[in-house]
Amino acid sequence: MVRYEYPLNEGIRTMLRLEHLFDRLGQLVERDTPLDHHFALATLFDLIDVASRADVKSDLLKELDRHKTQLLTFRGNPGVSEQALDTVLTRIDHAFLSLNSLQGKAGHALTSHDFLMSIRSRISIPAGTCEFDLPAYFAWQQQEPARRRSDLMLWVATLMPLAEALKVHLGLLRDAGTPQRVVAQGGQYQQSLPQGKVFHLLRVKLEPLLGLVPEISGHRLIVSIRMMRPDADGRLRPAPEDRAFELALCA
Repeated sequence: MVRYEYPLNEGIRTMLRLEHLFDRLGQLVERDTPLDHHFALATLFDLIDVASRADVKSDLLKELDRHKTQLLTFRGNPGVSEQALDTVLTRIDHAFLSLNSLQGKAGHALTSHDFLMSIRSRISIPAGTCEFDLPAYFAWQQQEPARRRSDLMLWVATLMPLAEALKVHLGLLRDAGTPQRVVAQGGQYQQSLPQGKVFHLLRVKLEPLLGLVPEISGHRLIVSIRMMRPDADGRLRPAPEDRAFELALCA
């Protein structure tokens, strides 16, 4: 199954972008080639840019507090395992305290690192990090993979409280969605959202053999999905047949 996710507000849009960058960074750091570690640094700089937005940290803290408040209402419920509940609450508390103790904006500590900032200032320039432009960076790339990886992990560590908080929040948000089987009639599906309840994320799951791509739009009142299929040139065309798929709305 292929899963597509669509944010229903700007805060979740930013968080999904951060999650995507953290996932990419984790894969690149584990590899050995200088080229992979070059793109790991490029991803690190992207993370700093996105994480530097003033509302990311405060939004995550608010969402973690919201999850904790909701989960505490299950105390004493015979259908809920107290041990499992305590485990989740401990994860929330740890993520909250780690992120809250982070001084300033996430990644701010790296902006005073001269070596990193010299790379950052040129990495967006085509071939701007050649050895004749940044000989110190070229020398770093010639070091053993383990040494480069150690440096990368040290720099990434400044962002790990943000990564942990994101993982906890988005994991709980996804778990809050109840999948339902729906049908796009004539390739179109539309659903009104109940007032008084705020949904943050829409998730769509499709069979890969169908070759369909969902074109999703939505906001706090309504969501709309149109099934598309790429033609020989890769352009998306409407697929006007009835198709069943799985939909989950996460609040």
